[in-house]
Amino acid sequence: MLKVGIIGGAGYTAGELIRILLHHPAAEIAFVQSRSSAGKPVASVHDDLVGDTDLRFCADIPAEPDVLFLCSGHGASEAFLKENSFSNKLKIIDLSHDFRLKRPGNDFVYGLPELNRTAICEAQKIANPGCFATAIQLALLPLASEGLLKNEVHIHAITGSTGAGQQPTDTTHFSWRSNNLSIYKPFGHQHLGEIGQSLRQLQPGFEKSINFLPVRGDFTRGIFASAYTQSDESENRLKDLYRTFYNDAPFTKIVNENPSLKQVVNTNKCLVFLEKHGDKILIISILDNLLKGASGQAVQNMNLLCGLPETTGLQLKATAF
Repeated sequence: MLKVGIIGGAGYTAGELIRILLHHPAAEIAFVQSRSSAGKPVASVHDDLVGDTDLRFCADIPAEPDVLFLCSGHGASEAFLKENSFSNKLKIIDLSHDFRLKRPGNDFVYGLPELNRTAICEAQKIANPGCFATAIQLALLPLASEGLLKNEVHIHAITGSTGAGQQPTDTTHFSWRSNNLSIYKPFGHQHLGEIGQSLRQLQPGFEKSINFLPVRGDFTRGIFASAYTQSDESENRLKDLYRTFYNDAPFTKIVNENPSLKQVVNTNKCLVFLEKHGDKILIISILDNLLKGASGQAVQNMNLLCGLPETTGLQLKATAF
């Protein structure tokens, strides 16, 4: 049984991670650390877990686990690892932005299984992808794999309010977000760096613009991304390409009907739909930002790191209503 520790356990992604791991057949939560909530029952913060666990938050790490998830805010993971030392046996999965971009001294593997499954299986440290980045990459990677990204890419993606974290802000509290929409960080979202990095991994030399408009949605969870670019390929050829590319990906599904967001909420699935419109290819990619976009994918990476079947503990079901 894998002993698992969680750092920064009071936020949304940590709550989803705890929910999954409590029912994971090969993992046991050794501790959940949170300095802001130390001593409190985990279920007092993540109240959907009432009756499921007697765990309490701790302030410090009681003992080194087999796997450590870092769920603190951006910048905190790198600082934490500088302040603490661990054995070479410890496997680390970071859910922040800190190690996603390649740079000298960064020995984290970018944890998108559909792109880097072999490297993940052999790694010690994983940088879990961002939620927007996961949805958008899964929409575009098959095109890059065949060098078919020859023109600018245009992306419009709407995210639920949980993507902004648990701490209320001017643009996340209910009375502002409800029945409202707004664009933020147009053309300059932080996930563009990792998206471009992955596309160039498959299509070296890709330098076309990725025109990304992120939208704050008036719902709590999920990402609905639509992307389009010019393409001379036929729709049938493109659909065959996508099906072949994701043939061994248990959570990324090519669908024949235009999908809706509720099909993926509370699951680790990404549904991808594509169709031609004249000389343009439209790709729709949808997922749950807290699961395939964060904690579900983190557990998927843990399974691969530890030699478990990739889908272990992730047979999560969407709800129809």
